[in-house]
Amino acid sequence: MFLTKSPSHPAFDPILVRDPVYLRTAKLSDYEQWASLREISREHLIAWEEDWAPDQLSIAVFKRRLASQAKDAKRGGGLSLSVFRRDDRVMVGGVTLTNVRYGASRSGILGYWIGAPYVRLGYGAKAVAAMLDHLFDAISLNRVIAACQPENIASQKLLERCGFKKEGLARDYLKINGAWRDHLIYAVTAADRVSK
Repeated sequence: MFLTKSPSHPAFDPILVRDPVYLRTAKLSDYEQWASLREISREHLIAWEEDWAPDQLSIAVFKRRLASQAKDAKRGGGLSLSVFRRDDRVMVGGVTLTNVRYGASRSGILGYWIGAPYVRLGYGAKAVAAMLDHLFDAISLNRVIAACQPENIASQKLLERCGFKKEGLARDYLKINGAWRDHLIYAVTAADRVSK
């Protein structure tokens, strides 16, 4: 089915399950878990993310983040889900879809993060796989793009395990930790998923 406008809002407020994780939209009640996980993961995350503002982990910033995410979801322009361990509801990270395009493009950009205590335990790959199923099946995207720094071998392996193919290098792609960084560009298409 080819849509020229965004899908209905329910597709942008899902609960996704892929053992051992489940994904859902963040709530204000998640603040303590989110702030704690981000703080203990700061050293790990700042190598791969944009610069953190001094108030990055404040409740005010978290509320603004929730409002922005809700606005993006309502217009079909983005989807941000928190990732939890299914058995004990502990937050382990997050997965986002941004820059959603409809019409002839039907594409978006995938991002993800996993807290330092939970890296290399398979949670990230399961969360990305669940999100991809939703993006291709419920939102009918044709192409999902992701980027990672060449030094981030773990992220490259995660993307490849989830069916992404490396397409090239984007020079000075994102400003990370105070400097413009090159990023490898990966993508997966609906046709890739049919052929696997």
